[in-house]
Amino acid sequence: MEKAKSNDPLHGITLQSILEQLVAYYGFDTMGELINIKCFKSNPTLKSSLTFLRKTDWARKKVEELYIKTLPKL
Repeated sequence: MEKAKSNDPLHGITLQSILEQLVAYYGFDTMGELINIKCFKSNPTLKSSLTFLRKTDWARKKVEELYIKTLPKL
């Protein structure tokens, strides 16, 4: 039996993968301008950003929204 394909662009994609793709595309400087959160502006690393985003729903949602908007360019 074939599984139905999800229409959710985030389906099956980890937060880490989303963040890695966005940082590769924009860099942390631009990410900090697009999403005004400290983990992108002050001494940013993937590890610290992931830690923050996993604990902070509103920030994660903003990153996921940016990813969906950016998807056609990736």
